[in-house]
Amino acid sequence: MAAVTYELIKTCKQSGARLGKLHTPHGTIETPIFMPVGTLATVKTMSPEDLKAMNAQIILSNTYHLWLRPGHDIVKEAGGLHSFMNWDRPILTDSGGFQVFSLSDLRKIEEEGVHFRNHLSGEKLFLSPEGAMEIQNALGSDIMMAFDECPPFPAEYDYMKQSVERTSRWAERCIEAHQRPKDQALFGIIQGGEYEELRKQSAEDLVSLDFPGYAVGGLSVGEPKEIMNRVLEFTTPLLPANKPRYLMGVGSPDSLIDGAIRGIDMFDCVLPTRIARNGTCMTSTGRLVVRNAKYARDFRPLDENCDCHVCQNYTRAYIRHLVKCEETFGFRLTTYHNLHFLLKLMEQVRQAILDDRLLDFREEFFEQYGFNKPNAKNF
Repeated sequence: MAAVTYELIKTCKQSGARLGKLHTPHGTIETPIFMPVGTLATVKTMSPEDLKAMNAQIILSNTYHLWLRPGHDIVKEAGGLHSFMNWDRPILTDSGGFQVFSLSDLRKIEEEGVHFRNHLSGEKLFLSPEGAMEIQNALGSDIMMAFDECPPFPAEYDYMKQSVERTSRWAERCIEAHQRPKDQALFGIIQGGEYEELRKQSAEDLVSLDFPGYAVGGLSVGEPKEIMNRVLEFTTPLLPANKPRYLMGVGSPDSLIDGAIRGIDMFDCVLPTRIARNGTCMTSTGRLVVRNAKYARDFRPLDENCDCHVCQNYTRAYIRHLVKCEETFGFRLTTYHNLHFLLKLMEQVRQAILDDRLLDFREEFFEQYGFNKPNAKNF
């Protein structure tokens, strides 16, 4: 029996979006789902109790950062990541592959793996597919990601082809090195940039390896959203219908809806927590920058249509005061609200799929949110 299995419940007649259930060792997840990011075994400023209160079904943690601090050996000694951070629901760990992309000034890619410089100390490090599996096996996440290369946008075709082929070879090495397949599911990552032929090659390579789930990687790295949607339209049909599909690093409200319409089941992004620390909030009528002076005497909630704990108890004026003073509680309130907003949005997406009206929901949401207005501000 596989550690993680996907159950397709319904396909939306209007849009083709999928309603499903992802069964894991730490519980069942309703999809499509957004996963809050807890890079260092914590979602910044949030407690596990906060996350449960807003019905976060699964969170993501970062292999590279936990390898550096506190060290996967310490997490393993603590009984694994679930025990270490007191979280009894599912966890997904990324592979460290994205750091190959984001730390481009500090690394060198070879066939064996990647030579890094520690972004904290400057110390020389090396991460390989085998190393990424060892770390994630020690962390004990429900879903592990294969070690891949995430090229930047734009990238030349020839470089992207070499990168895709290397990622496929690394995927085979990850499968061979994975020590706990009965407890932890290993997902493959489809690469290929904006090139349809290379996405097809990557998908064929990885589907042949029979992973229990597949991620679409290499998007949300600077390309226009039209390109991301086009890539999804020709990539997701190449993936098995009986396995989950995960779009990595995407968390703006419009892209969550558009991704679900294109057959995606899982999303993650630091966006809601990162912008919260700048005082930027997601609301049902669009972006609200609560630190702006016009909210100094605004005693309404962040979002009058929101039922989260923050909107039921605190005003824009008070939250603005906290954020301006750099009080941690202010960042906690904006973070809670943003995460609640996205998790609630995904509940609405699931309901719209059930009702066969996701395209109608998209139109209504975009109109209310202001995406249809000229010069609309996005995230």
